[in-house]
Amino acid sequence: MKKIVPILIIALILGGFAWTLQFLYERSRAPDIVHETESPAVTDIVRKTVATGAIVPREEIDIKPRVSGVIAELHVEPGHIVKKGDLIAKIKLIPNVVNLNQAESSRRSAQIAFNLAKAEFDRLEDLHDQRVLSREELERSRSTLSLRREELQAAQSNIQLLKEGASGRTDRASTEVTSTVDGMVLALPVKVGGSVIESNTFNDGTTIATVADMGDMIFLGKVDESDVGKLREGMQLHIKVGALEDQPIAGKLEYIAPKGVTREGAIEFEIRAAIEPQKDGPLIRAGYSANADIVLDRRDKVLAIPENLLQFEGDSSFIEVEVGPQQFERRSVELGLSDGIKVEVRGLAADTRIKRPERRGAV
Repeated sequence: MKKIVPILIIALILGGFAWTLQFLYERSRAPDIVHETESPAVTDIVRKTVATGAIVPREEIDIKPRVSGVIAELHVEPGHIVKKGDLIAKIKLIPNVVNLNQAESSRRSAQIAFNLAKAEFDRLEDLHDQRVLSREELERSRSTLSLRREELQAAQSNIQLLKEGASGRTDRASTEVTSTVDGMVLALPVKVGGSVIESNTFNDGTTIATVADMGDMIFLGKVDESDVGKLREGMQLHIKVGALEDQPIAGKLEYIAPKGVTREGAIEFEIRAAIEPQKDGPLIRAGYSANADIVLDRRDKVLAIPENLLQFEGDSSFIEVEVGPQQFERRSVELGLSDGIKVEVRGLAADTRIKRPERRGAV
């Protein structure tokens, strides 16, 4: 019995040692390499570029006043539809003291000149009635009187214009700001009581309202210089508006800028696309941010493979085709259009098995 115990202990130690060696061997043995394969598939390949931009009206008109003053009334709000000539606002004039004083002085001078001309005409008319003065002299005096009367009326009108912005000689008060186009009021930058400056040769003037035709919208965006050479006027655009989510809008490219601008170190070119009318579509608001997909080229129902199956050597491209179980052969392949994910292949059977990039797996 005493001999058996040591023998069992030695056997256990040897068995544990053998098991440890076997375990370490199994751990150190490299797993078999398994190559996965994939076959070509018939699909559509579309090569496109994306332009970022916004939806804006083709023309936005800034309505500006013809006189300076203070906004007395506003007759519209953003979103209102207006016609050409509709009243937008009324302005209360704040007369310039110097100009008003000059106008008053001109009126007084005109009044004096008119009174003198009237007295002279009355004197000559009496002489004419006495047959002492010729008719020609009287007519000259009548003409002078008419001129002086006209000057007096003009001076009185100038004072009225300075004080009220209108006179009996004007069809419409200059203090009334009207729309110059048909469209929708997009913005009212002013409020009642705010001061405004007239539009003149030296000043653009204060914008009272911005009006635009919302039925004629465009996509205004920018594309990178690497893609602008592939664009052509008349190309179709697939416009995605962030605010409308799953409601894309169709457009047609109508303008490509001849000159690029630098933005954040990259050269970009402006493009403009007309948006096709939306009969039952969503309301398109001015200023929506949008992305436009521009199709540069496409192939329908062609045989294609993922680009990560390709291998390159110099200017040549090839794939590894399975010729037996886990046995592969390198073959050159003719490529067609690529969209960056899939690439068209020519001269390849649809049932061809192509090796994918290697990965290690357990037996």
